[in-house]
Amino acid sequence: MGHVETLGALVARFERFDDKERLSTAAGFALSKHQAVVAEIERRDGDPAEAMAAVAPSIDHFRSITQGNSPTEALLSFHVTSGFLDDLFIGLAASLPPDLGPRIGGLLGAEAGTAGIVDILEREISVDRRTASFLAMWGRRLVGDTLLLAREVVDGGGHEHGDDVEPVFTELIAAHTRRMDALGLTA
Repeated sequence: MGHVETLGALVARFERFDDKERLSTAAGFALSKHQAVVAEIERRDGDPAEAMAAVAPSIDHFRSITQGNSPTEALLSFHVTSGFLDDLFIGLAASLPPDLGPRIGGLLGAEAGTAGIVDILEREISVDRRTASFLAMWGRRLVGDTLLLAREVVDGGGHEHGDDVEPVFTELIAAHTRRMDALGLTA
């Protein structure tokens, strides 16, 4: 639910109507993904709140340190961290049972409405190269914080994992680099 809350708060922080519309669209996609994952947990007789209880404090702390001070920083935070975490869980979904893994991977990989977010970031970056330099550094910090959270979630999930996790982390870094390069920022 954090992605929806983050995007909802960002709608209020941006002044342009078209930005608000793009962010609202992305929030709608995030809410749909959240609802689909909750439904999948419930379909398997799980309790979504219980499933998140162990990692909720870590996620709350993570959100507090990665929210950014400006609307543009906050938007880059959303773009980098949500993309990174979705990629993580898509990669880990491959190790789930065959009746579940592809469905979860498909839910998380579904269109996220991020094209509008990228449009806003590209415009903000093009206005001032100093902003671009700062956002590149901010992106590096975000990837470090997100890697720490990802490692904590994977290690704290109580699931045995072996060598299958490291390639996922390697691909996460590569995907982050591609996201930053697409914005014209150095990862």
